[in-house]
Amino acid sequence: MSRNSALNTRLRAGLAVAALLAALAAQASPLPQLTDFKPVGSGTLRFLGLPIYDATLWSPGGAWAANRPFALELRYARSFSGSAIARRSIEEIRGLRALPSATLMRWEQQMKALIPDVQAGDRLTGVRMPGKGVAFYRDTRKLGQIDDEAFAEAFFDIWLNPATRVPDLRARLLGTS
Repeated sequence: MSRNSALNTRLRAGLAVAALLAALAAQASPLPQLTDFKPVGSGTLRFLGLPIYDATLWSPGGAWAANRPFALELRYARSFSGSAIARRSIEEIRGLRALPSATLMRWEQQMKALIPDVQAGDRLTGVRMPGKGVAFYRDTRKLGQIDDEAFAEAFFDIWLNPATRVPDLRARLLGTS
């Protein structure tokens, strides 16, 4: 085997290993403590054709059930203020269910206290904890949690309820498209 041929073989092998490692890293859980979480599905939310964020739904073994723990990871494609994210979340919740204004205002204030401003590339993850509520993370750092079952259900319904305003994204998240 010539020297160039051996070098090309090693280079191809190295590239194959790098591609495999990249694929495995892409399948890694969004948070170190969620060791058995696997992706259920993923998709991109777009507005007027522009990407807003990439979303990935994670659950134990990659099998989602609303009554079991799961995580929704959002990787932002552009900058938003935390208060704008909280406000938009409440608008989406309001569009899915009739709730008292006082409840929606309380939830918005709780979210504003937790959700930071984001830049393109930032990652926020909400972890559904049945019986406890939702814990929010920026990358792997816990921002806090909202211990309210009704909030947790309403919040994740933004993406996972059959009546969501983004049915195509829901189908991709649930792996049904």
